Amino acid sequence: MKPINDRVVVKPAPAEEKTMGGIIIPDTAKEKPQRGVVIAVGPGKEDIKMTVKVGDTVLYGKYAGQEIQHDGQDYLIMREDDILVIL
Repeated sequence: MKPINDRVVVKPAPAEEKTMGGIIIPDTAKEKPQRGVVIAVGPGKEDIKMTVKVGDTVLYGKYAGQEIQHDGQDYLIMREDDILVIL
């Protein structure tokens, strides 16, 4: 996959299975992860360079990006502006 403009492809981290106290979270109560690893980065727009790079772990907004499946894997395609922080 090769994103265009200021788009970024992110592989979301898996949802947490347990709480820190050891309680197992059922599937219906799991929250959508807001963390992932950057898989691909577009070239940017006009004179604006991209800040993130492939391999960065990032946090993004709860409803950020478009979910897609490619080769059986789940990914998100989002604008770089939807990324809140690089960890």
